[in-house]
Amino acid sequence: MAKEKAIIRSDISRFRWTLLEMKKNWVGYLMVMPFFLLFFIFTVVPVVLSIMLSFTTFNMLELPQFVQMDNYIRLILDDDIFLIAIKNTMIFAAITGPGSYLLSLFFAWFINELRPKIRAIVTLFFYAPSISGNIYLIFTILFNGDQYGIVNAYAMKFGFISKPILFFADKNWIPTLVIVVALWTSLGSSFLMFIAGFQGINQELYEAGAVDGVRNRWQELWFITLPTMRPQLMLGAILAITQSFGFGAVITALAGFPSPDYCAHTIMHHLEDYGGTRFEMGYASAIATILFFMMIGANLLVNKVLRKVGS
Repeated sequence: MAKEKAIIRSDISRFRWTLLEMKKNWVGYLMVMPFFLLFFIFTVVPVVLSIMLSFTTFNMLELPQFVQMDNYIRLILDDDIFLIAIKNTMIFAAITGPGSYLLSLFFAWFINELRPKIRAIVTLFFYAPSISGNIYLIFTILFNGDQYGIVNAYAMKFGFISKPILFFADKNWIPTLVIVVALWTSLGSSFLMFIAGFQGINQELYEAGAVDGVRNRWQELWFITLPTMRPQLMLGAILAITQSFGFGAVITALAGFPSPDYCAHTIMHHLEDYGGTRFEMGYASAIATILFFMMIGANLLVNKVLRKVGS
């Protein structure tokens, strides 16, 4: 009993201490409150509701009916297209996630070594594809499926092929092309964040490193730069994971929806099909829940790896 009372008293004192700290720093909490409310209402609440709806059947016209694990059993055992979507999503995420992350980090490091005026021009050059709405148009012109497509025209001119290739109607070409486009458009916020991180490093750390035995740029990068940029690396990993698992808009713009023979069908497409077309919201919520936990698992794994950088 004495031990239980001690635990209770400890919990109460900790709770009171938290209240006192909140009262003392009420201005800070007041400033954070608008963002917290928006985040809670538009992020936390929808996620919780989606998980709850995943155990129901719901068509948005009638009240949800509890069906226990039927949606998940149907997904795993009866939905062959969903299994194809999982396979494609994992392949795309395994390539575009680390690929876009490493490309952003490499180009940010490279550009940071340039002079300021040149750095601004090159930064715009690499960042522009991620915000340009014409990126899909460019690839459509390059890989047009007739003789007027630039790639087909030159391939036929030099005798590599005898007739035009329907690139975005051929399941052998679509995955490769959409991955290339996704990597090209991936130099977005992570890229700018890494550049800001490189420029914010205290130069005195490099001088101290030279005294301690750091002799070249690679050692500076591994022992000083990356450990100092760990917060940016963590956030960049989260953004890369989110983009890689949400990989769907590129495929829809280039190959249509659904893609030929479901060769590039992802979980996002499956979710759009059942949630936005068929309005089977319970089933769509189960798909979204699985995707959500896949992203959390990947995020935990990547963060565990990044904690070892420079340690």
